Amino acid sequence: MPIGIIINSFSIIIGGLLGGFLGHLLSEDFKEQITLIFGVCSMAMGIPSISQMANMPAVILAIILGTSLGLLLQFNQKINGAALLLQKPIAKFPQPTLKLSYDDYLSTLVTIVVLFCASGTGIFGSLTEGMTGDHTILIAKSILDFFTAAIFACNIGYVVSVIAIPQFIIFFGLFLFATVIFPLTTPSMILDFKACGGFLMLATGFRMIKVKMFPTADMIPAMLLVMPISWIWSTWIMPLFG
Repeated sequence: MPIGIIINSFSIIIGGLLGGFLGHLLSEDFKEQITLIFGVCSMAMGIPSISQMANMPAVILAIILGTSLGLLLQFNQKINGAALLLQKPIAKFPQPTLKLSYDDYLSTLVTIVVLFCASGTGIFGSLTEGMTGDHTILIAKSILDFFTAAIFACNIGYVVSVIAIPQFIIFFGLFLFATVIFPLTTPSMILDFKACGGFLMLATGFRMIKVKMFPTADMIPAMLLVMPISWIWSTWIMPLFG
């Protein structure tokens, strides 16, 4: 039962509705400052996962190779293109009077579609729940997403809530995929997978506080490479040093 995914989707729905209804009561300074707190929380969620890694060289190699692959394949641009296709029907929903221009509205909408549907934290959490049944990452993410949806809805209206639908579809698909591959994994592979996700969560936090705009979307392929690399490292390479 994908409890974490369900909770995460409902957090976006409720947050978007509340933000659209009460957004005019919040100051711009409040919205900016609370976003910084979201970033710090994302970083704090990633650090414990990183500290549990079993094979540091394997995780580092997976991140480097995975990010390189994402950059070469222009993974970020492909995700943005998918978001543009998705926003067309969503943008037709009614919205309250907004301060943003139509172009800014669409740009913001694309940004949050990517944030909620293709974030490293969401992908990591969905795969982790499918493989281990641990939904704590997604529940913690749900708290952040609730407030994030509310803040974005303050600016672009109730349409934010609708993004929960494609998000649930994507995360549930990852959940089902993870249940298939879990029997093929080892404890060290799981720890290294969590550590790789922790790096993505840390990078996401730095983006949210605008310290450095890490290519988090391009880092996503690392999540696919880390477990095979971890297995190769543990099975073939480590015995050479034993």
